[in-house]
Amino acid sequence: MEFDLNKTRQVLERTPRVLEDLLSGHTDEWIMNNEGEDTWSPYDIVGHLIHGEHTDWMGRLDSILNKEDKRFVPFDRDAMFKESDRKSLQQLLSEFKELRKKNLQKLSGLNLTDDDLNKIGIHPEFGEVTLTQLLSTWTVHDLTHIAQITRVMANQYKQAIGPWIKYFRVLQ
Repeated sequence: MEFDLNKTRQVLERTPRVLEDLLSGHTDEWIMNNEGEDTWSPYDIVGHLIHGEHTDWMGRLDSILNKEDKRFVPFDRDAMFKESDRKSLQQLLSEFKELRKKNLQKLSGLNLTDDDLNKIGIHPEFGEVTLTQLLSTWTVHDLTHIAQITRVMANQYKQAIGPWIKYFRVLQ
């Protein structure tokens, strides 16, 4: 599929609702468990998404469109461990929903042109990237973390399903 801003928005605007439906009302066993050392729980992942809304996507978009210095600020992938401390999952889900809504309103207000989508920013690891690549990555980032959350949750029953494990690639 080729990049299309409307298709991108279809995913980005639904992610908060998907997470809210998937995660609300569960016990801590579902929300706080991970897959082992150096892995993230669903709670951690929501915090990570919030940090991205604050510091990553729109900041980098702004660098590409409006700043002379096109270099992106490096992203702290583990900032959520400090920033989410003592917040409930419901607080995180509400915060994510509000931040995403504001960011998508800002994105809509930019009325991006094809020329804008081809503008370049400088990623600290990859070098030159286009605005299209950034927006596509934002979309895939959401989908990847939704898949990660479902995998982490499925792994909580990995031992409990017995021989059926051979049919579930998510647990392999």
